[in-house]
Amino acid sequence: MGTDHTSKIVGTVWGLLILNTLGSAGAETIVPLPRSLIQMVTMGALAVAFTLALAVNLRLRIRASAFVFLLTLLLVPSVISSADLESGFGALFRCARLALFVGTLWLLSRWWDGGLTFVRHHIRMYFAVLASVAAGAVLSPGAAMPELYGGRLVGALWPLTPPQIGQYAAVIIGLAVLLLLGRRTDRGSAAVVIVPALVLLALTHTRTATLGLLIGLVLAIGSLFLTSAAARRFFAWAVLCAAVAAVGFGSALRAWFLRGQSEENFTSLTGRAKVWDALLAAPRTTSEHLFGAGLGDKSFGGLPIDNSWLAVYHEQGMTGVTLVAAVIVVLGGVALLRPPSLPRACAIFLISYCAIASYTEAGLGDASPYLLHLAVAASLLAVPAAAPAATAEVPRRPVPRWAQSSEVT
Repeated sequence: MGTDHTSKIVGTVWGLLILNTLGSAGAETIVPLPRSLIQMVTMGALAVAFTLALAVNLRLRIRASAFVFLLTLLLVPSVISSADLESGFGALFRCARLALFVGTLWLLSRWWDGGLTFVRHHIRMYFAVLASVAAGAVLSPGAAMPELYGGRLVGALWPLTPPQIGQYAAVIIGLAVLLLLGRRTDRGSAAVVIVPALVLLALTHTRTATLGLLIGLVLAIGSLFLTSAAARRFFAWAVLCAAVAAVGFGSALRAWFLRGQSEENFTSLTGRAKVWDALLAAPRTTSEHLFGAGLGDKSFGGLPIDNSWLAVYHEQGMTGVTLVAAVIVVLGGVALLRPPSLPRACAIFLISYCAIASYTEAGLGDASPYLLHLAVAASLLAVPAAAPAATAEVPRRPVPRWAQSSEVT
């Protein structure tokens, strides 16, 4: 199988993984889509992704990866807590989904070589998702910015929530900026991605994604500060623009940030703190404390948890929290030990973004876009496979005349 053909299949597998993690809950779409149909599409995408990944890696060649190994270990508390069916058969189904998801990552790890291939796959696929969001906004502005969500942008063709759209936009903006600074893309191509994504991010009014983008870029560009003149220039211009915006548009930015909420609602993180307090106060058995209550829909008492660490604690216990923390610590530690480079900067951006978003978004303990972001970071931090050494040609000793074969007549 040719290299180009294999690369296309790997890119297709990555797109199918992204489709699987889009979810099935969100705003009402222009054409009503039954949730069962959406779940069939997303789960079918995962099955096809695993099949294709296996087809291009029949010899099961994988690369050692602490990231995927820790995710494999995360299956243990997930299965233990889900086996008693306290959360219903759906918990075991989610365990099977996570196992298939992790298995696909193992198969793809063969192509993790520290290059930017998966960064480009990531940008292309999420840009396609955002293009569908923009198309929905053009076709039906009312459905794309409903009053139910306070006029924030949602997916009108596929049920996507404002935080999801904000996350996808922030991630591809950050990666595109870093590719531009590293001269791995031109200004025109970067602008095609960055400008529309910035507009969509602004329309979602997503504070977590905005903060994650800004802080992640500061850390990533900071890692290039001593070795890249372009990074230093960009940082200087960014500081200047931020100062001008703070002085000239301070009130408008504050209004955008508050989204019309009261100070009390803002300080309670839009009511999230009440759910968190109730979850922590709930009585738990020793088994639930260690292994959780089983994989669920990341909710407690019918309300979304919206915190990765508390969601993991609720569903996979302290064992799960320890493993997820190990994922972040290991990836962050490896990134800090790598010499300055563009792949390292992209990895730092993705790791820091996921760490920041984990405070108000769930997803680090199950198949989700956040695990895909971290998988891209793991691919960027992988050590390139050593090229096979050329076999030195051993000089031949001259053959004596008496040993040479004579022609038989």
